[in-house]
Amino acid sequence: MQTQTLSELIRSRARERGDAPAFVTPARTWRYTDLDAESNRLANGLTALGVGPGDRVGCLTRHTAECICLLLACAKLGAVCAPYNWRLAAGELEYVIGHGEARVLLSDAFMLPTLAQIAMPGVRRILVIDAPDGADALSAFRAGFPATDSGGPAQPTDTVLQLCSSGTTGLPKGVELTHFGLLEMCGYLRILFGQGCDIVQLNVLPTFHVSGTVNALWTVFEGAMTVAYPEFEPERVLQAIAEHRVRCAFLVPAMMQFLLHSPAIGSADLSSLRTIAYGGSPIGEQLLTEVMQAFGCDMVQVYGATEASGTLTVLSAQDHHPSPERVDLLRSAGKPIAGVELRIVDLESFAEQPEGVVGEVWVRTRTLMKGYFRNDEATREAFPLGRDADGFGGWYRTGDAGYLRGGYLYIHDRVKDMVISGGENIYPAEVENAVALHPAVAEVAVIGMPDPVWGESVKACVVLRDGAQVSEAELLAFTRERLAHYKCPKSIDFMPELPRNPSGKLLKRMLRQRYWPDAVRPIG
Repeated sequence: MQTQTLSELIRSRARERGDAPAFVTPARTWRYTDLDAESNRLANGLTALGVGPGDRVGCLTRHTAECICLLLACAKLGAVCAPYNWRLAAGELEYVIGHGEARVLLSDAFMLPTLAQIAMPGVRRILVIDAPDGADALSAFRAGFPATDSGGPAQPTDTVLQLCSSGTTGLPKGVELTHFGLLEMCGYLRILFGQGCDIVQLNVLPTFHVSGTVNALWTVFEGAMTVAYPEFEPERVLQAIAEHRVRCAFLVPAMMQFLLHSPAIGSADLSSLRTIAYGGSPIGEQLLTEVMQAFGCDMVQVYGATEASGTLTVLSAQDHHPSPERVDLLRSAGKPIAGVELRIVDLESFAEQPEGVVGEVWVRTRTLMKGYFRNDEATREAFPLGRDADGFGGWYRTGDAGYLRGGYLYIHDRVKDMVISGGENIYPAEVENAVALHPAVAEVAVIGMPDPVWGESVKACVVLRDGAQVSEAELLAFTRERLAHYKCPKSIDFMPELPRNPSGKLLKRMLRQRYWPDAVRPIG
């Protein structure tokens, strides 16, 4: 019988897999018995600090295994693990920690100077993983409590993980994910990577990102092994693939590009790789082709949402080798995974759109969040038709614009990223695809510029390939050959790089800040 909670999961794996490695990190190897015992000690310690069912425990660490240990400890208490983005500025952290109502905070030592700058009246104790002298060391704290399992109650529909929304459309919201939703998603990941305790996965994603946490949980679900690194270092990643015979990994396109440009790529032993899943940001067809040639393994694209516990659609390995008449598949986000329903709706009427017509992407699946923490209004906005009878489910509006064709989902853009010029709706992704076809272009991001006549005009921010040259006039003319003129950029800025968050997501809000200094337009 499949386990119903994360606490049941680790107890079961400790019995079944015992001394088998669960996580291999630069610091240590965590066996399944270690993960169970250490999470018991931590759970008992948190209880001594007054943490109980429903309480939040914050996590500011780059270390995957320690974060998962904390998550499992919270699961055993009925508490909630809340990983935070350790790259946030002090003011941003103060907001998410305060809004998340964290009682205890697990942190890396490098975060202590930032934490010293902010007010955290609700935090009773900060436990430090790699503690310097004078700091409250996690290892010493945990060692002071027994490894006995308290056997605390937990229900499948309880919140166990709280992640922050990206915050690119306003203040971050706490996304409440349940035991049930996370375990269902682990089951779905078999579509991507297969199943079995012999799997070795590489995980270099941050745990404050849904993919970083869920991929780590998935190998626990399988009784398999994750090789985890606290930071993405291309040479080290390539070495780890060979050393540990890594079979699968989830990477964002920017990571794949860094790996391709690494001096070590030519001599790297990648023969163990079977599958690379990728997502989180758009990928150019040329980069995708280069990655497929260099890595020689199956490529699987995923599209998902934090609010859905991860993956929603998959572009399969087979679809990465389409027939000549279906090359457009490489631009799609694939088909819904098992248990996911999709519909495309008109933004005003909520009427379902016919095939090929762009609208907002709505999804319904059993892995959807419980809601936004302490934010009923935002939860209602996310589920405009209400929840299903069980209080979960319902149609969730993703905020993405797209259309369906032949069962495949094509993403156009974020709905709020749409540029409106002279009353015409312009989807930046369409313009970006046209600009990216130029051989000199490595990356492109299209945004709306304030325009005194048209309201907004189209601006393209371009990163050129190494050694390539093209003028603004040449690139504008190239684009006008491929798009209606009203969609084309009115101007182009050449940049050394585009701003991205730690998970590789393009931050258009940061680009817009240059051009909208007196306007409030907090779009990501």
